[in-house]
Amino acid sequence: MNSERLLSTLRSVGSFILSRYGLQFRRRDRLEAWQARRLAHFMTRVMPQARRFSPPPGQTLDSLPLMDKATLMGDFAAYNTRDLSLEQVLPLAVQAEQSRDFSPTLGDITVGLSSGTSGAQGVFLVSSVERQRWAGILLARTLPRALLPRLLCPWLAPLRIAFFLRANSRLYTTLASRRIDFAFHDLTLGLAPSFERLNQQDPDVLVAPATVLRGLAQAALAGQLRIRPRHILSVAEVLESADAEAVFAAFGRQPQQIYQASEGFLGYTCEAGTLHLNESHLHIEPQWLDAAQTRFQPIITDFSRRTQMIVRYRLNDILRVAAAPCPCGRAERAIAAVEGRADEILWLPSLDGRQLRALYPDVLRRGLLMLGPALEEYEIRQQGLTWHINLRTREPYSDVCQRLAEALHRLCAEHDLSPPGLSFGHWLAPPPQAKRRRIQMLQQPEGLPCMY
Repeated sequence: MNSERLLSTLRSVGSFILSRYGLQFRRRDRLEAWQARRLAHFMTRVMPQARRFSPPPGQTLDSLPLMDKATLMGDFAAYNTRDLSLEQVLPLAVQAEQSRDFSPTLGDITVGLSSGTSGAQGVFLVSSVERQRWAGILLARTLPRALLPRLLCPWLAPLRIAFFLRANSRLYTTLASRRIDFAFHDLTLGLAPSFERLNQQDPDVLVAPATVLRGLAQAALAGQLRIRPRHILSVAEVLESADAEAVFAAFGRQPQQIYQASEGFLGYTCEAGTLHLNESHLHIEPQWLDAAQTRFQPIITDFSRRTQMIVRYRLNDILRVAAAPCPCGRAERAIAAVEGRADEILWLPSLDGRQLRALYPDVLRRGLLMLGPALEEYEIRQQGLTWHINLRTREPYSDVCQRLAEALHRLCAEHDLSPPGLSFGHWLAPPPQAKRRRIQMLQQPEGLPCMY
């Protein structure tokens, strides 16, 4: 092993040990004290290296303006410490997408494209040091104790990981090592071409979007796959109960979640099955959406990054907080669900006609579950006061449409909402590399104020 590879391995190992054993906060005040120390160092030593924050702001974090994807892309060079412009990095990312060769870098910088489900594609930058540390943090937060010997014991077979995503990245392949057999499967090729290689590898860990996990589960039940993964991780999409049930039926394992975006490694599932925010490496401000403080949009500051500045970055996600503390005892905030994106909140008039009120995607999904297996697939698009609904059904289409209309009217009545006009069509499967977006607000009703 040459010195550069040894140093890379040591960084990953160091990050693994620190995250797994050193940053296990059981008290919230100690977690916040750790965050305060890291933020102070980040704001005085790291942020000023980016033009947007030079000279140092000399302010508290919460006094800085919010940023989002449009802000970042609008002045890209000012928000990274290498002064790299969008014109310099975008061609490399686009070439990788077109050629499907994701190995080229810009010096030591990996350039990637986000998937753009919010309507605007983004670019992210990660240095080689950040990639190595990310690998250690990810393994520390997601790998169950039973699989640790496969990493540590040279007389055992290496840990086998199968990874399905629309695009690969040097960020992900950093996981590959002598102790990790890492296989990337390109979703743009579809699922079936991956079956032979997947059967040959027989992965210990299976990582894929929820819809892909469901497709693999169906293939396993049909006898096309012989794999028996010991750990299953859902990424990139909301994991619905139907997905989890299908995966468990095929593999006998309950899928866990990784909350990961181009903006950072945001959350992980603990051994008790609860999703926690990765607050030992991020500072997260909740922007509450309701008076009861049950749902919020996260505003993140990643004090572990050194290349691309993510400072008070408002994500478009909706997170629902857990009603009770997690039995694992971690002080990091427990999340009941990543419900979806802010543009998946549908808006309907209250019964008194004075305001528009929010119908959250998770509430809508749970209401539709009452239809049971008759409803195989659906998507809902709101335009004004009309919902366009596309369905795939197991039972007669017209019967399911009628039952769905009745279920939606009951749901609206329960929430004191005027029901929308309904337009039905047939559901068409999206390309395998596309993220699932069941619910989307295309045009909000006009003329009334919004009330969360």
